[in-house]
Amino acid sequence: RIRAARRARLVAQAAGLAPGKRVLEVGCGTGTFTEQWAPSGAELIATDLSPELIAIARQRCADAGYVTFAALSYEHCAERGPFDAVIGSSVLHHLEMDVAVKRIFAMLKPGGVLAFAEPNMLNPQIAIQKNVGWIKRRLGDSPDESAVLASRMRRWLSEAGFEKISITPFDWLHPRTPPPLIPLVAGCGSIIERIPGLRWFSGSVLIRASKP
Repeated sequence: RIRAARRARLVAQAAGLAPGKRVLEVGCGTGTFTEQWAPSGAELIATDLSPELIAIARQRCADAGYVTFAALSYEHCAERGPFDAVIGSSVLHHLEMDVAVKRIFAMLKPGGVLAFAEPNMLNPQIAIQKNVGWIKRRLGDSPDESAVLASRMRRWLSEAGFEKISITPFDWLHPRTPPPLIPLVAGCGSIIERIPGLRWFSGSVLIRASKP
């Protein structure tokens, strides 16, 4: 919950979620992050391929007046745009990322923002999990999912036409951290996130880029 709340806050800040903004959420799943972004007052369209997950998300966010759910692929929402922001958490790495950022670029208004939190390929655990076949299968990862390599993502974003690109490493709080150790691990993590070089082994990256 602590990790999710931080991710939601970082993406919301990066995207500038606020009343009057039209925002597309890619891969909302059960609405964990939708629920946290809804209070921003932005007009949020939350998409997912699974009708079953959309049903759960809709129930979770039943009291959120500015959220619309759609059980379809995000690119099929192009006619509902253009958008002020396209956002998501741990979803780009399930897609063909170079293709996805081009499609997102086309769906944004001039000045619109892409903002995602994604797993970082430079993190040793993530690198093993995404690249060693039997471990990948045992942990339940889909065969085609990967993780973000910052240099490659920066190139893809630039080639798509984005500017003001920032990729910021964060997250040293492992999901299996024993509750009594959470304050210590989180505190140490916040220090490591400021250390040049070492910070790039963080578990996640925050990706932000804007359309000219």
